[in-house]
Amino acid sequence: MSFSDTELAVVRTAAEREGMASAAWAGRQVMAVAQHVLVPVSRDAGDVLRELVQARVHLRETVAELRLLTATSVSGAGLPESAATVVEETLKAVARLDAATVAVMRERRPRS
Repeated sequence: MSFSDTELAVVRTAAEREGMASAAWAGRQVMAVAQHVLVPVSRDAGDVLRELVQARVHLRETVAELRLLTATSVSGAGLPESAATVVEETLKAVARLDAATVAVMRERRPRS
């Protein structure tokens, strides 16, 4: 394999971050791609994947709040007013997840 100076700097930085030699790190990545364990994606797809992760974190936090509200509500009296806000935030998070997922699915190309 050969790299430009810029590419080699990126490889070295990634290898250092994981405490590996550059060649070992690059070899591991190449094998992961060859074995379809790691599927390279475009920069745009990487942005979409980061959004997907952020949306999932937000959804987990919102769902935790909803569970707390549900657990603390008085039996038979219904949920507190703030539950409607939490439900609305949950629905927004689900919509973000759905949009990000569709975008990732469109980005993926069939592998031969």
